[in-house]
Amino acid sequence: MRYGDVFDVLAGGSAREWALGVLGEIAEGGSRGSGMRGVRHPLGFLCLPLVREGELGACVHVWTAAARRARSTTSQVHSHSWDLLSYVLYGQVRNVHAVVTDTDRSPTHRVFEVVSTPSGDVIRPTPRTVAYAPGRAELFGAGDTYTLVAGAFHSSVIPEDGEAATVALGRGRPGLNDLSLGPLATPLHHVGRERLDDAETARAAELARRSLWTSNTPGG
Repeated sequence: MRYGDVFDVLAGGSAREWALGVLGEIAEGGSRGSGMRGVRHPLGFLCLPLVREGELGACVHVWTAAARRARSTTSQVHSHSWDLLSYVLYGQVRNVHAVVTDTDRSPTHRVFEVVSTPSGDVIRPTPRTVAYAPGRAELFGAGDTYTLVAGAFHSSVIPEDGEAATVALGRGRPGLNDLSLGPLATPLHHVGRERLDDAETARAAELARRSLWTSNTPGG
């Protein structure tokens, strides 16, 4: 599977059928102990990686109450170093744009740089302090596609802690960093990315496959 293949599937309107097959393959591979392994992401979802080609990547994000969530050490408000294209497989995703104003007078948050390494993420405080407020919120449902440019602060909220899954495609932008807003006094620290074992990966993929199968997904 290549990045272009996933992009073409989403653009061609056959995402649902394709995702059912891919999730089934991941579930089968995980149950045999021979497939890829998911990751418990600090932004609250399970990530099932599909493709990584240099600055290009694709994965399935699964939000579910059936799995333990990783804990964030900063906040859910973040910005990517890559452009996002996201297709909602099932459930609802609320994209909340952030209003971030640089200030050193009564700031609410500090900006942290998130540097990914093989052993996890280095969370590095920067000198930049800001005032944060939630801005415009967009609600997307099954079959919807939305985009977000690199560098835009936002948070992804699953209404009422419901069940949801998306196919997320990223295209990296050189010179940008992944950023997160966090408490002003939080020091430099390291957060390990917890990989799911084979059985957990299989369960996550099968849960997403069944949820998608039973959902009524318009438009593909």
